Amino acid sequence: MDDDRIPTGIAGLDRVIEGGVRDNTTLLVVGSSGTGKSTFAMQYLMYGLENGENALYVSLEEPPEQILEEAEKLGFDMKKYYESELFFFHTKGEDFKQLVEDQLPALVEANKDFSVRTRVVIDPLTPLIWSINDKKEQRELITKLFYTLKQLGAVLVTTEEHSAPGETIGEDVLIPVYLSDGAIHLTYRPIGGAFNRSLEMIKMRATRHGEEVYPYIFVRGIGVVAKTTPVISPEDANKYDGMFDKAIKTAADLGASEMFLDKIRYVKKHWSYSFSPKETLQMLFETYGLTNAIKKDDISGTGTDDKEATSSTQNEQSIDKSTQQTSESSDESNKGYEDSDGEGNDKLELEDLSELEELAR
Repeated sequence: MDDDRIPTGIAGLDRVIEGGVRDNTTLLVVGSSGTGKSTFAMQYLMYGLENGENALYVSLEEPPEQILEEAEKLGFDMKKYYESELFFFHTKGEDFKQLVEDQLPALVEANKDFSVRTRVVIDPLTPLIWSINDKKEQRELITKLFYTLKQLGAVLVTTEEHSAPGETIGEDVLIPVYLSDGAIHLTYRPIGGAFNRSLEMIKMRATRHGEEVYPYIFVRGIGVVAKTTPVISPEDANKYDGMFDKAIKTAADLGASEMFLDKIRYVKKHWSYSFSPKETLQMLFETYGLTNAIKKDDISGTGTDDKEATSSTQNEQSIDKSTQQTSESSDESNKGYEDSDGEGNDKLELEDLSELEELAR
C-alpha cells in the first residue's frame, strides 16, 4: 500500500483500489434504496475512529440519535466516540447554500488547530441535489462543498439514484459523479441466492482499480464484506518482468531514445493486469516507429554476447530470410539460418510479438 493511501475499512474493497483512498479526496457511493450506502458510511467512519482518527458525520436527513441507533444495530459502537472523536453536523430543511458557503467553511477553519486526521461522511447528498433545479448552481455548490470538506481529510459521500430503464447511472447523480475523485456504484438485484448485491468502480483518479463487478454481503459487527480478489496477486506481481526487460533491451539495441525506454520501465512498474503485455508492447513499438527485427534470443533470454555483436549487415540478411520463412510450412519455419559463427540466429519481425509470452517461457 502507498504511504498516502488511507484504508476505507470496507472489507475487500481496499484490495482493488491500491490499498485505500488518497487523502483529501472525495469518494462517492451511488446506489438505490436498500443497497447499503449508509452502512458504507458508518463502516468507513468506524474504521477511522478505531484507529485513532476523528470523524465528522454531515447528515442532511437523519438526526444524530437515529444514526447512532442504526449503527448499534449493525454492531458499530459509535456512541462511545460521540462528541469526543465523533462529531455530527445535522441540517434538515435549512438553506443548503448557507450550509456550504458559511457554516462548513467556519467549521474547517476552526479545525485547523488540530493535527489529528479527520474522516468525513456526507450522508446523503440527495436532499441538496434535489433542492437545486438549476444545474449550473448545483454544480457550483457541490464543487464548493467537496472543496471545503476535503481540507479536513478523505471524504465519503453517499447519494441515492433513480435511474431509468437502460441507464447505468441516473441523470440526477451525473454532476456529483463527475466532480468526485472516485465513485462506486452499488446495485441490488432481488433475484435470490447468496449474493444479490454488487459493486463496481465507476472511476478512481490516480488509482489502479479493479474493473469487475463484485458481489457483497452485510455482516453484523463488520458491515459490508465485498467478495473481491486483489487487482494483482503477490505471485503475479512480477510475472512479466522478464518480458519487459527483453523489450527494454531490444528497444535499446534498436536505438530507441531514453524517453522511450523510461516509458517501458514505467509501464513495467505499473502493469497490474493478469494477462500478458505482449500486444501492448507490440503496439508501443509500432507507434514509435521501431519496426525493425528483434532477435528471438533476446526475447527468450538465451542469447550470448557474441550473438549480440552480430554486424548490422548480417542482421539485415537475417531479417530478409525471416520474412521469407514466415510464409513457408511449419517444418521449414523451424530451420535456422547460419551466421558467421555457424550458429542458428532466428529473427522475428516486431509484428510477431504475439509469441513473446511463449518464447519467454
